[in-house]
Amino acid sequence: MLVLYLGSSALDSDVKAWALYDGTARSNRMAGDSDTPPYSSGLEALKDGWRLIQASPLTPHHRGDEFRTGYLKFEFFFEKIVKSD
Repeated sequence: MLVLYLGSSALDSDVKAWALYDGTARSNRMAGDSDTPPYSSGLEALKDGWRLIQASPLTPHHRGDEFRTGYLKFEFFFEKIVKSD
């Protein structure tokens, strides 16, 4: 499972944060083990075979909330089906 937090609601915008979980145990990667995202955009992930499951809703900021940094609102979930050995 791949979660990408993008700079905007557009899938071709830059990745700002990410989380990756390999349920196949083929990889020894752990959260926070890389300074470089696995893809530079959501579109790149789609082109590599990931399927988009859900994206966060687009909601406007309330007045005074424009500079709140406690969340990342452009969250996209991807899954990739791989054949087991």
